[in-house]
Amino acid sequence: MAAEKATAIVLRLVEFSETSSVVTLFTEEFGRVAVLAKGARRAKNAFDSALDLLTVCRLVFLRKSSGGLDLLTEAKLVRRFRPSGRDLAPLYAGYYVAELLLNLVDDYDPHPELFRATDGTLARLCSGQDVPATVLRFELTALRLLGHLPSLSLCVECGEPVAAEGRIAFGQLAGGVLCRSCRPGKRHVVSISAAVLNVLRAMASERETGRQDAQLDSQVQGELRGVMNHYISHLLGKKLKLQPLLGFLASPQR
Repeated sequence: MAAEKATAIVLRLVEFSETSSVVTLFTEEFGRVAVLAKGARRAKNAFDSALDLLTVCRLVFLRKSSGGLDLLTEAKLVRRFRPSGRDLAPLYAGYYVAELLLNLVDDYDPHPELFRATDGTLARLCSGQDVPATVLRFELTALRLLGHLPSLSLCVECGEPVAAEGRIAFGQLAGGVLCRSCRPGKRHVVSISAAVLNVLRAMASERETGRQDAQLDSQVQGELRGVMNHYISHLLGKKLKLQPLLGFLASPQR
């Protein structure tokens, strides 16, 4: 067994025995990794309180050559996920980020840029930045980096430019906007406003990923949330468990 070092974000913890846990991690170096943390459930353990949901930690694990679980041998806490204030929205948003990654990324398929985007998103949620905008940008960044970003400027069928005017057809199964010629006969198509399409285009832009997000217009928040929830559900073939708790992302009264 080879010893590996990595920087990781804790995505999920599952009881394995009275004293041990199976921990799913999103690592910068290896992608998603599931490890057995022996003794992690003891009051005093060797993992420096690093194995809480969404903590950032540095770890050492033994990589199994067979199909068994890797073995965690060391974990040191770097930063906890602790949103300020009593508002539960950043907390739920962080849990949603974890669930989205669990379903989008694969074992041992590293995406360092996505890891850094996740780390930055969790930090912004803790610092009190606008939650709906932060979550939306993360979703679009993750989809872009993993090759699942919907077509937002060109018709997904014929490749012709689609203007952000009036109402625009968005194919959930087709994977993006549709021109008027290609719209007939398509299933699972919704109509989105030009304002929503412009927000999606701006936030999906690779050139804009480093800037801080301004607060989203309250008039488009509900429509944006509906579009993203349905698109991601179609992409994954299921609705994520945290989606019903994300109603606050569609509410201008938060």
